[in-house]
Amino acid sequence: MKYFVQKGSIVRNIWGKSDTVLFIFAGAAAEFALNKAVDWLYFTGKLPTDPLGRLFSTVSYARKIIFAENEPASKIIDSIFYIHKGVEENRGRPIPDWAYRDVLYMLIHYSIASYEVLERKLSTEEKEEVYDVFYRFGKRMKLTKLLPNYSEWLPQREIDMQNDLQKSEFTVDLFKQYKKHLGNVRYFIVIEGQKLIIPERVRKLLGFSKISLLTFILPFYKFSRLIHLDGAIKKILLPKKYESEIYELDIA
Repeated sequence: MKYFVQKGSIVRNIWGKSDTVLFIFAGAAAEFALNKAVDWLYFTGKLPTDPLGRLFSTVSYARKIIFAENEPASKIIDSIFYIHKGVEENRGRPIPDWAYRDVLYMLIHYSIASYEVLERKLSTEEKEEVYDVFYRFGKRMKLTKLLPNYSEWLPQREIDMQNDLQKSEFTVDLFKQYKKHLGNVRYFIVIEGQKLIIPERVRKLLGFSKISLLTFILPFYKFSRLIHLDGAIKKILLPKKYESEIYELDIA
């Protein structure tokens, strides 16, 4: 039985834990708000009315692909492709290819950054493995100009962030929506988590400091996992609307 991501892969470890996936979600939410193509999701109306749901669905799709067999994974990717083509037809203009790549690149960066914050540093080989999974994802999405490996991608990632990110009225509005849907306490925690994993370019555009209060709290949270108290902590902190979906992330 051939899977899109083989059993034992570091990618399955990364995406098989709710803690890591939630950090990926938080980082992508920050960077996505800065993307010059974010107006596309304002066109559908889904992003401003339910920003958490929209971003969570993106992460959930990625996770389904990672744990699926080859054929079902390909079908999921194809469905994502045709859904976006429908949006393009409704608006009368194509979504730029670079915008698709940017979302793919977010998943690569935040997969690595989140795991390294919560678990351990990844080896070069493991980072290449993460990149290869999303490279194949992108190729199936018919994306162009994808570089063949992680080491060649790194400098291109920096160039793309310089070209494709800006702080706009959409950025300001999205963060307002995040706060509205999360509430003050959860919003504060998300911001502090974002500080730990966002690239320098994102940090500067958002005006975030380099110091996160979670730096001092994470060791205690990691200890709570050892004594199985992390579930109770997450139950208190996480939005009840997505509680069941979040707990399902731990079932790999």
